Amino acid sequence: MFLEYTGSKRHKFGWIEVICGSMFSGKTEELIRRLKRAEFAGQQVDIFKPEVDKRYNEEEVVSHDKNSISSTPVRSSSNILILANQAQVVGIDEAQFFDEELVNVCVQLASLGKRVVIAGLDMDYKGRPFGPMPGLMAVAEYVTKVHAICMKCASLANHSHRVIDSEKLVELGEREEYEPLCRACFSASQEKIVIDKKTPSK
Repeated sequence: MFLEYTGSKRHKFGWIEVICGSMFSGKTEELIRRLKRAEFAGQQVDIFKPEVDKRYNEEEVVSHDKNSISSTPVRSSSNILILANQAQVVGIDEAQFFDEELVNVCVQLASLGKRVVIAGLDMDYKGRPFGPMPGLMAVAEYVTKVHAICMKCASLANHSHRVIDSEKLVELGEREEYEPLCRACFSASQEKIVIDKKTPSK
C-alpha cells in the first residue's frame, strides 16, 4: 500500500488502476492477469461485474480468449462498497455499464486502503466517452490504454465500430456485432453511415 505522511501522523491509502480501450483489445485479459497475480500472492481479492453482462457466464469474468475468474454480478456500484468490505484488492470489469456513482465508490475503496483494478470501454460505439470511465481515469493513479488491431487496415485500433443496425447505447455483443477500427477507418465508417441514411432507398 502507499503511505502518505501528514505531519507526525501516517495514513494508509490504496490506489486505483484503470485498464481501458476498445473491444478486443485485451482489457479483461489484463484485468484477470493482475487479479490472479494478487490471488497468488495470498491477497483477498473480490471481483465484480455489472449484472447486465451475461455474454459468457453469469458469475464469472471471462475474456474473449476464454480466460476466466470468479466474480460477483451486482446491479449498482453501491453494492460493491458493501460487498468488498474485507477485500485487499477489488476488481471491476465492464465498468462502462455501471452508474456514475462508481467513481465515488472507487475513491472510497482506495481511501480505505484497497487496490482497485478496473477494466472498461473508454468510448461507446459512436466514439463518445462512455459512462463513468472518464471520471475513473481522472481519479486513477495508473491508467493503461490497450489497443486492438484494426479490421480494415491492421493499424492500432481504439474504436469499437458497431456493424449491426442498432441505436441502443448498451448493445451487448461480440465479433458478429462489433469490429475494432483505427481512427481513420472509424471516421470513414461514420461518414458512410451518414451518406447511407441520406440516400433514399429504392
